[in-house]
Amino acid sequence: MDAAVEQVRTTLAGAPSDGGALRATKGCLSELNAALEARFRAGEDVAHLVRARAAAVDELLLFAWRRIDVPARRAAALVAVGGYGRGELHPYSDIDVTVLVDERPEHAEWLSDFLTTLWDSGLEIGHSVRTLQDCRVEAEADVTVVTTLMESRLLDGDAERYAAMCAAISANDIWDSKAFFRAKCDEQRRRHARYDDSAYNLEPNVKGSPGGLRDIQMVGWVAHRHFGSSELSELVDHGFLTPGQLKILLDGRRYLWRIRFGLHCLTGRAENRLLFDLQKQLAELLGYEDARYTLAVEQMMQRYYRTVRELSRVNEMLLQLFEEAILMDPETPAVPLNARFKIRNGYLQTTDDDVFTRDPSALLEVFALLQEHGDVRGISAWTIGLLRRSLHLIDDEFRNSPKHHRLFLKIIGAKSGVTHELRRMNRYGVLGLYIPAFGRIVGRMQFDLFHAYTVDEHTLFVVSNMRKLALPEFDHELPQVSAVMQQLEKPELAYLSALFHDIAKGRGGDHSKLGAVDAEAFCLEHGLNEDEANLVAWLVRHHLLLSMTAQKKDLGDPEVIQKFARVVGTQTRLDHLYVLTVADVRGTNPRLWNAWKASLFSELYRLTSNALQRGLDDPADSSEMIESTRRYAVSASAAQGVTQTAREHVWAVFTDEYFLRYRAEEIAWHTRILDAKGLDSPCFDIDTDSQSVAIFLYTPRRYRTFAHTTAMLDDLGIDVQDARIVATSNDFSLDTYMVSEAARDLLPDIEKRLTRLVAAARNPDADWQPTVSRRRSRRARAFTTALDIRFAGIDDVGRTVMELDGPDRPGLLSTVGETFAETDVDISMAKIVTIGEKAEDVFYLTGLDDRPLTDEQIRQLRERLLERLGT
Repeated sequence: MDAAVEQVRTTLAGAPSDGGALRATKGCLSELNAALEARFRAGEDVAHLVRARAAAVDELLLFAWRRIDVPARRAAALVAVGGYGRGELHPYSDIDVTVLVDERPEHAEWLSDFLTTLWDSGLEIGHSVRTLQDCRVEAEADVTVVTTLMESRLLDGDAERYAAMCAAISANDIWDSKAFFRAKCDEQRRRHARYDDSAYNLEPNVKGSPGGLRDIQMVGWVAHRHFGSSELSELVDHGFLTPGQLKILLDGRRYLWRIRFGLHCLTGRAENRLLFDLQKQLAELLGYEDARYTLAVEQMMQRYYRTVRELSRVNEMLLQLFEEAILMDPETPAVPLNARFKIRNGYLQTTDDDVFTRDPSALLEVFALLQEHGDVRGISAWTIGLLRRSLHLIDDEFRNSPKHHRLFLKIIGAKSGVTHELRRMNRYGVLGLYIPAFGRIVGRMQFDLFHAYTVDEHTLFVVSNMRKLALPEFDHELPQVSAVMQQLEKPELAYLSALFHDIAKGRGGDHSKLGAVDAEAFCLEHGLNEDEANLVAWLVRHHLLLSMTAQKKDLGDPEVIQKFARVVGTQTRLDHLYVLTVADVRGTNPRLWNAWKASLFSELYRLTSNALQRGLDDPADSSEMIESTRRYAVSASAAQGVTQTAREHVWAVFTDEYFLRYRAEEIAWHTRILDAKGLDSPCFDIDTDSQSVAIFLYTPRRYRTFAHTTAMLDDLGIDVQDARIVATSNDFSLDTYMVSEAARDLLPDIEKRLTRLVAAARNPDADWQPTVSRRRSRRARAFTTALDIRFAGIDDVGRTVMELDGPDRPGLLSTVGETFAETDVDISMAKIVTIGEKAEDVFYLTGLDDRPLTDEQIRQLRERLLERLGT
């Protein structure tokens, strides 16, 4: 007898028959939870604990049940169902029971007393009251009901009634194994879709996500319905599992149970999500410690992701075997493909069990064949198992074989199926063995809010994004980038750069440089020429360059473009870098990709392409860029109905810097608004016609427009992505803010607040100060980010560049803006970069005299910012 059961029995044995019984059950439950948590923290096998809790709860329920001396109870049956029916209970798992009764209504009062006793004692009971006919009707109508009732145990009462219920829901009467299998597969597909069909989400659900506990239970349910198997081990006897696969299932379940048990202990509730704010605590609870290059939480999550990947693979294989056994005709003749492979029932399978041993190249050939035969549903379950058992053949000799090099390049250079087969190779363990460096990033997570996927999953998303750019049917998504991708001479070089761009993550050092070495060696070993290998290595080394330049540098500065062009050097490198950058950013976190980033990358690509065509020894200067912009702006403003007279009047207050900072279309927009509303009074406008949302403000230069505007937007939950601020010759300030797409749904609120802001700008004595009441998100609060303020010198147009790295929190920009105003600092541009929980913002500053900041101004500004932001 487990100690938990003995503890409950001992406590309840002395319980009085009056109201003291309730106090006894309450105290007993509290003691039980504390004792089980202590045993868990001491490292006891969680499989013992979940079963011990179920057995102890049995005692509590029976204690309450048997104290109700009602004749009707003797004609009823108390049945544990669902997970409780399986005899598995985590600290706050659902405790589900069904009470089987006859048609008489007398049960209501005593049942109410029974349930009230349990609820008052602290047990959260989920209950149903059913007759045998109810069980049959409800189970016949809903596969989840029959599943719940299949997993049942008689706790007390009429055994014959319970046996009749089991017979009423048996496969002989309802939900035969074929119908049940189809329904449960549909149920699993819907469940996986709720989690984006990925086991690698930032905050996975241990129970419901792909590869989670539900996937293991799914195997058990189908086996129970088809074979009558009550234990997973019986599938070995039926030939559906090998002993090794059974061990994967049992070890995986035990690990997920540890995760789930720990989550319940930490939260005091039925929490099945690995939330950010719990992951570090859970890693500590489970005994993980920080290593030199890997945090404890990252080690825990890597094991979690690798575990669910293995479980997903076994789930896929078993369901396919079940499909073949339950739904398909095993006598269906096979269609031979070659001496090694054939197709049966839509699946690719080996011609015999020795294919991989006899010819190890078949371990790669299988994926090439799937590309050639796109109508094949996949690899047969038996062949998957055979492939997994043959992975030891992928050794150094295998990796050095020219034949295998040709096969791999054939797979990555195929016209279709590249992403599908790379994903399949990763899922079955082939990719990580063929490229050992890739194997080290499988399941590796980065504990931040920026990277939405594990490194291997992100890498394959980047390849997938590139494949979309290469296919004309997706041209409507990003037409310009697609056009560049589709004219690449050898797109497989782009795919190789994607495959290697993050391959050195987690090793320490600069992952871009380390990965470039791996990429170049791999390309040369696989027979690519030196130029091709150099291109792939260069792309890996510089894969962050375009993104960081576009988001942090002033693209209106000709020297910025020239420096970038010198590093890039050729149009071929630029084309490859452009498509890699877009695919990379979109594959890092889909929610962080937006039209503004797309326009920044496009603008940098265009300007750099122009610089390369012009020649690196003949750079454009500011006057040429200004003249070009003015010329295009004349046409654009005329198209918006602005007359020449009006344009000349408005442009009279615009400076040369203005024409460097804005595009022709924006200048036309500003000109039209200022012509209509006048140059002597503050005004605003919002442009929602383009892909991005832009806010234009024209206010007195000394008004704290940046601080007030960012506070107002921040309070509404709208992110500022870019701010350009240019002083006009009539002592006004012309501000343009590019903001997140959330603004489209809040336009009335934005207009209302901007109207107040402009009114206050007209009246210096107006008492209006916008505040930020929004709190930092739960996810962001899980991180501690150091504040770092750097002054990076003076740029080519005489502005002091300030870089601020720190926690992204509500009110950050408005606090910075207020500090600028208090220290007599003008801001001409802000490049706002949010990387998950971190802000990496760049500000271009001058003093009120339009000159760079002095050393004393820098000292004062740094001190004030640290004082206001360092808390």
